[in-house]
Amino acid sequence: MTTLIDFNDENSNTSPNPTFDSVLQARLSRRGLLRGSVGTVGTSLLGGLALAGCGGGDDDPAVTPAPAPTETLLGFSAVAKSMLDVVTVPAGYTASVLYALGDPLTAATPAYKNDGTDADFETRAGDHHDGMEWFGLGADGKPSAIAIASGLLAMNHEATTDEKLSSFFLHANGGTSTLPRPAAEVDKETAIHGVSVVEVKNTSGKWATVPASAFNFRLTALSTNIQINGPARGNALMVTKYSLDGTKARGTLNNCGTGKTPWGTFLTGEENWSGYFFRNATDDTVRNDKSVAALKRYGRNAAAASRHGWESAGTDDKYARWNISQGAGAASADYRNELNTFGYIVELDAYDKTKTARKRTALGRFAHESAAFGKPVAGQPLAVYMGDDSRGEYIYKFVSAASWAAADANPTDRVTTGDKYLDSGKLYVAKFNSDGKGDWVELSISNSAIAAYAGYKFADQADVLVNARLAADAVGATKMDRPEWCSTNVANGEIYFTLTNNSNRNVNASSSQQAPDSANPRVYTDTKNGTTAQNGNPNGHILRLKEAAAGNAALTFSWDVYVFGAESGADAGKVNLSSLTADQDFSSPDGLVFSPSTGIMWIQTDDGAYTDVTNCMMLASLPGTVGDGAKKTLAYTKTDGSALNVDTYVGKAPGADKLKRFLVGAKECEITGLCETPDGKAMFINIQHPGEGTKMADIADPAKYTSQWPSNAGYGAGKRPRSATIVITKNDGGRIGS
Repeated sequence: MTTLIDFNDENSNTSPNPTFDSVLQARLSRRGLLRGSVGTVGTSLLGGLALAGCGGGDDDPAVTPAPAPTETLLGFSAVAKSMLDVVTVPAGYTASVLYALGDPLTAATPAYKNDGTDADFETRAGDHHDGMEWFGLGADGKPSAIAIASGLLAMNHEATTDEKLSSFFLHANGGTSTLPRPAAEVDKETAIHGVSVVEVKNTSGKWATVPASAFNFRLTALSTNIQINGPARGNALMVTKYSLDGTKARGTLNNCGTGKTPWGTFLTGEENWSGYFFRNATDDTVRNDKSVAALKRYGRNAAAASRHGWESAGTDDKYARWNISQGAGAASADYRNELNTFGYIVELDAYDKTKTARKRTALGRFAHESAAFGKPVAGQPLAVYMGDDSRGEYIYKFVSAASWAAADANPTDRVTTGDKYLDSGKLYVAKFNSDGKGDWVELSISNSAIAAYAGYKFADQADVLVNARLAADAVGATKMDRPEWCSTNVANGEIYFTLTNNSNRNVNASSSQQAPDSANPRVYTDTKNGTTAQNGNPNGHILRLKEAAAGNAALTFSWDVYVFGAESGADAGKVNLSSLTADQDFSSPDGLVFSPSTGIMWIQTDDGAYTDVTNCMMLASLPGTVGDGAKKTLAYTKTDGSALNVDTYVGKAPGADKLKRFLVGAKECEITGLCETPDGKAMFINIQHPGEGTKMADIADPAKYTSQWPSNAGYGAGKRPRSATIVITKNDGGRIGS
């Protein structure tokens, strides 16, 4: 028997890199480091839609359309916290289920029975809907940037609800919880991972999928049409039994956040992929080389259980590839390098399923969340911002070697255009300084700190990118509290990161755990009303960066904390630093998307610290700029009795018109993924893993399921809960959030 593993809690960063405690004393005598406020979107905003995920620079006019004369952003009444098994939106709005686990993607695929007997998941919606992007279709069925009634949703299917190895809602009797796993069960579980593209259409005011659409397709953990691009293509580290020349990969896995390129393709991030693989107990001894250090740095210790035991299902190659133990022969004879082919930003053309997807190795290998572009400026390189979602990991930026050409916004071959911008460039990691500034440090084999790093001997630049975590360790990058999604403020081009939480923070600066610091200043215990304690930084916060004058290619930036998650009744001196009220309080920010239509920043939560009070939620905010706010000093007493002061800047009280709860989800779900039609009048949101607390032993009794969502007409009460995409519209036909 194997206990359930939470791979989001993976913590393999044992480097001595600073978490700001080493610069704290210098900081105390300086000007405020963290400045934050929940400000306002300017009323002088100019018309014209921005590219998705892109915003204006400091000296550019803002690109977000101004609210109409009769429109007030955040004019809705805040949604109250709730623990009901429903999705709640404000009065005047309607939310409808659009696309759920198992829904057919072809006319020949049978309707989903949702009793564990369904098959053919290669032609159905996958599980755990996550990041998502909109791709418009004109009346002629061709790509359109302005289409509002028909389009494609490209979305990630991150994982599956599991307990003791089995994805138990997928199997009639809950599946097996011991090894070996049956092949039929494993085949279902691999197929529900990956990406789906589905056509959706608005007919007479009602949105629905188009199951017979020629655009619909899946990319799964076993898909063969993926190639390795960038510096690691053909490198010895990528050679496997499946790809003897190291140029292709099989499948994409644990896809979380997304991005949309300026040339109109879909980016998907591979996040907690490491835990799906297994190594024999003797593998360290057999390898006896530097690869052991790399494997451990990515969370794969010898003999550690894999998430689902897929490697045990048989000798067929599709099962053997999950065992990455080194054999006696060459790398081309086994799957010792299979782990190296995962952990990338993957690019695909949502409009054309015949185009081969690319794993973009130039953007580095880690637990990728989303990928946000800075504003494209003709004649300047592009920048892509990314976070590594594990405790104590880093924030990254990629800068393209090629300069942006405006003509590439509408190319004839979109994925090949991606080759131009995403296969060559420089990868940087963030280093935060004690004066409120920061540096982007290049991860290059020519950097002496990397070339001479004692912890790992890098062979070449491909090795640096494949093992980006180790390279970031070498240059002293700053450990952060689980960087999740990032997004670009469409009004001013500043970059926002959600730092979702970190249970590993401690007030004892000399301990092996991370001490509070300027970027992650809070440490406290949430007792959850007398139940299981949440330690460290259980509520998280949102960080924002402002690049220096050089823009996308800047090597320095300024930064602050935009807002701290907290319960409204928590200690205002150490916990509720943003003075959140009951209409705004939240915990564990995760998904983060700016609306290109309204400029609203949407904050989504994936929480375990506040779920004794409310289900997960989505909030709307009107943010300000880096540098607004006020100084605050947090005082702690370390375990040895000495004082530890953290000087910081926190946001002003948001006010009811600047931050407001918009949605509360079903029981035990995560709110994630967001995109909208270009007019901002239809918004698509994902409800992930409702009822994930259900026990496998209760699979035969729906009354014991902790959620039965969705239970609306067409989905049926009493059935197994399903991850699903919902569509939200305003009853008066207005823009979402007004």
